[in-house]
Amino acid sequence: MSNTEKFRAARDLLLAHRDDYAGARKAFSWPQFSDFNFAYDWFDEVAKDPARSDTPALILTEPDGSSARYSWAELSRRSTQVARWLSENGFKRQDTMIVMLGNEVALWEIMLAGMKLGAVIIPSTTQLTSVDLADRIERGKAQWIVTSYDQLPKLEQVPGDYTTVQVRGEAAAGTLHFDDSLQAPAQFALDTPTRADETLLLYFTSGTTSLAKLVQHTHVSYPVGHLATMFWIGLEPGDVHLNVASPGWGKHAWSNFFGPWIAEATVFVYNYERFDPKALMHQMDVENVTSFCAPPTVWRYLIQADLSALRTPPRKLVSAGEPLNREVIEQVRNAWGQVIRDGYGQTETTVQIANPPGEAVKVGAMGRPMPGYEIELRNPTTGQLAEVGEICLRLDPRPVGLMKGYFEDQAKTDTATRNGVYHTGDIAERDAEGVLTYVGRADDVFKSSDYKLSPFELESVVLEHPAVAEAAVVPSPDPMKLSVPKVFVVLAPGHEPSAQTAESILGYCRVNLAPYKRIRRLEFSELPKTISGKIRRVELRLAESDQHAQGKVPPKEYRDTDFPSLKSLG
Repeated sequence: MSNTEKFRAARDLLLAHRDDYAGARKAFSWPQFSDFNFAYDWFDEVAKDPARSDTPALILTEPDGSSARYSWAELSRRSTQVARWLSENGFKRQDTMIVMLGNEVALWEIMLAGMKLGAVIIPSTTQLTSVDLADRIERGKAQWIVTSYDQLPKLEQVPGDYTTVQVRGEAAAGTLHFDDSLQAPAQFALDTPTRADETLLLYFTSGTTSLAKLVQHTHVSYPVGHLATMFWIGLEPGDVHLNVASPGWGKHAWSNFFGPWIAEATVFVYNYERFDPKALMHQMDVENVTSFCAPPTVWRYLIQADLSALRTPPRKLVSAGEPLNREVIEQVRNAWGQVIRDGYGQTETTVQIANPPGEAVKVGAMGRPMPGYEIELRNPTTGQLAEVGEICLRLDPRPVGLMKGYFEDQAKTDTATRNGVYHTGDIAERDAEGVLTYVGRADDVFKSSDYKLSPFELESVVLEHPAVAEAAVVPSPDPMKLSVPKVFVVLAPGHEPSAQTAESILGYCRVNLAPYKRIRRLEFSELPKTISGKIRRVELRLAESDQHAQGKVPPKEYRDTDFPSLKSLG
């Protein structure tokens, strides 16, 4: 049986059990491969099917309503051209490239081409600063950067021996221009197939006491592992799937790439500049979106609009990031007749736990283990099985959708996979029916909107300001974004806890942090510590939650919105 046939058999089994969770759990097992390449073994093969080749694999709609459609056959051919062109310009198998692009067709062409080249791809958000890029180049050992013309100024401050591929704009000196790939022959193949354990993707993800971890995925862990994601969403051939996620993050790969294309569905992206619920729903009607995935922040904005404006609501609605509250779920159900189904996973994995199609949804719950995942809850201290404990994945058998490890960090990998399980660091509770509900994070990483933020990373920037002696960052509750970063500051001698000092610190952070990381609130305060001198962020988090629960604003708190001058900083 060929790789394509083996992969299709596993996919079709899940499609056949789409509304039969118990049956899917019992019948499914991960397909095993010695070698596999999603672009060759799946995408190109689907593109050859006369029933699918000319249908859109990707639809991109711009804010002005203009739309571009790209067929399976077209993307198959273009990605082969790009692979050939890069190879002719010196790209070698297992070279590492940073891909820092927005939602434009070149992003999907490069991703597929990278697979065909046997590249190691580091997807990156366009919000990265020059400092972020330098870190990614150094620790990711990147030799190539693919980015758009408007991002090139950032690279002027980034040293290193790398080749820049420029997308769009007038050709800049010293770069390769992506448009030249249009002249390349549409023939390319590797000398030997990509091994199943060969590295394909590197993702930077936040940690609490160190710089961002570098998650390593293979040619099967995401491409094959997202069979589970397809099952959770309920995607089928012919669906039009809209996922609101920014490029550069794992979730973009989850359901703007692998999940839909495994199902032979169409990926639809609406490139809005500023979120407008009415405009979004109009475009969903225009393209007859049948499946919709959005983070809780977007769902909260949506229910503030007139949901009845959407004439043809999607049949499949999902959310990931943190649990949705009853009000959001009920308002959407009343307006669209469908229930939003939560799902849980990490950059390190595909979807592990979710509310699958055909199962009753317990409001606020993560759901049940997905096919191919065996979940245990363990006491974080004793390691014993528990009904409330850390979410752990059994490694015997090892789920295909789990990362290979942390890149060049065996110590972190060993810690995460100790005692025969993978430790997620998240705490959950299991009810009598086996449904899991999220309780909290075992460490201090937190979510703001749909972005995972590391206190350590933000504090490192705050501490660069000369007025700051100590700093601790925690999430501060926010009605729309779930939380925003807030810093508690102990001042250095000679500095006063004044509005002017707060403005200076927040201004420094605004210039030196990417927009999604920006610290929005600041409070001058002493920091609670353990006997050994470690900051107890948990006390600050609890106090912050209590203050907001009582509707109080701390008297020494300053917000970025208090200072009009900060707007001029971007």
